[in-house]
Amino acid sequence: MLRTYFLAVWVCMTAPAQEPTLLVLLKGASALAFYTMEGQLQATVPVGQHPHEMVVSPDGRFAYITDNGTMRIENPGRGGNTVSVVDIAARKRVDTISTGRYRRPHGIAYDARRHYLAVTTEAPDQLLLIDARKRKVIANFDPKGQTAHMVSFAPGKSGSEYAFVSNSGANYLSVVQLTTGMTKTIPSGQRPEGSLVSPDGKELYVSNRESNTITIVDTERQAVINTLPTGKGPVRLGITPNGRTLVYALMHEKAIGFADMETRREKARLHVEGVPISLSVSADGKYAFASAEEQDTVYVIDVTGMKLIRKFQTAKGAGPDPAVLVMPGKE
Repeated sequence: MLRTYFLAVWVCMTAPAQEPTLLVLLKGASALAFYTMEGQLQATVPVGQHPHEMVVSPDGRFAYITDNGTMRIENPGRGGNTVSVVDIAARKRVDTISTGRYRRPHGIAYDARRHYLAVTTEAPDQLLLIDARKRKVIANFDPKGQTAHMVSFAPGKSGSEYAFVSNSGANYLSVVQLTTGMTKTIPSGQRPEGSLVSPDGKELYVSNRESNTITIVDTERQAVINTLPTGKGPVRLGITPNGRTLVYALMHEKAIGFADMETRREKARLHVEGVPISLSVSADGKYAFASAEEQDTVYVIDVTGMKLIRKFQTAKGAGPDPAVLVMPGKE
């Protein structure tokens, strides 16, 4: 059924319009979908099997997608070993980057200064450094963790010198120095997953799914400086460009949380019908996007009003995960 659905979309697809495009990664359908803000499907692009995460290049030209090969990190299986490169304007996959013997790529981050990608793999646990322009792995590091999950670059004296890795199978983060490969660990809550650096680069926020907290790390000192209590099951995070409002998906509570980062307190929860597993905030800070994989639903949220604007359905079984808005002028 999914194959027929996608063929119909490809036949009807039109040229990209000069309006925001919502990219939705379909984990179950193994595709990247292009939607309008109103939830109208414009196109789909096949990628590797069961993709998990994606990042968009700062110029908005390419989406880089980890082709994990399994639906969930708990599932057994050899998994995939590629990162798909999708040309956003052309709406097609233009390349794949091999991760070689490092399989089940998962987390991914982009260093805008050096045009590097950081990619975590689960089999074995590894942190890969990829040159996005040359589209090849240039270094690999042992994060000394268990089930490497999400990853964030953090600034140093000469650019993004460090990568912070959330170890979902352990209760700590790994900090990898990208020049020397030296690794240290930082304690977190139970099952750390989401990872996000503040707009000024000074803090790292890590969501701890099973302890219902967000760990706040000073990126320069590489030490925990605070813990923010949340609702049940925080997984993915987004933040407004002024750094004042942190937004996160609460999968065990079927809700979206909002925290005031000046007071370090949760200020509101927006309950939804499905189980949100992903969260992103638009570059202008106006909107948040969350997906409920099991319910095949994407939520569009007003960040300032902390209210639901709309929700829309993907194809049955498509399994939407991360959703990212690409603004006009970047395509």
